[in-house]
Amino acid sequence: MLVIPQEKPEVLAPGVWGIVPNYKSPEDIKPYYKEAVKYGSGLNAQSEKLFSHFMYLESVMTRRCVIPVDGFFEPHERNKKKYPFYIKEKEDKGLALAGIYTVIGTYITFSILTKKASPLLEKIHNLKKRQPVILSSENIDHWLSESLNEKDVKELVNLNFPEERLDAYTVSKDLSSPKIDSDIETILNRVEFDELKLLF
Repeated sequence: MLVIPQEKPEVLAPGVWGIVPNYKSPEDIKPYYKEAVKYGSGLNAQSEKLFSHFMYLESVMTRRCVIPVDGFFEPHERNKKKYPFYIKEKEDKGLALAGIYTVIGTYITFSILTKKASPLLEKIHNLKKRQPVILSSENIDHWLSESLNEKDVKELVNLNFPEERLDAYTVSKDLSSPKIDSDIETILNRVEFDELKLLF
């Protein structure tokens, strides 16, 4: 995936999703991921732990990043069945997710920050009730600024992206099937589920 790193905010750099401690070597990355899968693989980082978790502490002040995406997926559970939702910006302008990263040799490894879900996303992600930290366009440069203190970082993380600017809809369950290649453009097509019509 591409990220905008705080150390070089003028570039889009390739990053490996799943943060790795910066004391590891490039040869350690793959073995680390195999072990880290037991703990969530470092794909997401709870923003509430930014200033207490040993790995996040090393990055939060000097290695914050922005992850530009078209949208993201969240699961909704009803009657023990999961339904995938796609969340995007209504006018297809893309979204900027907040993250932190480490540099391992020539590799950037990163995590997407999460927080307690907003009312809309809590309704969708109804079990864990979490969401990625979405930055408004006016806050992207601020997030990458070197002048932020701890209070500034926490304030930015806790700002809610305006829900009226988001579009959320269900897509095919093929998305989460290990037997089907869902890395295709049509996976973003809307798919209606009768059992959810009264909820959304």
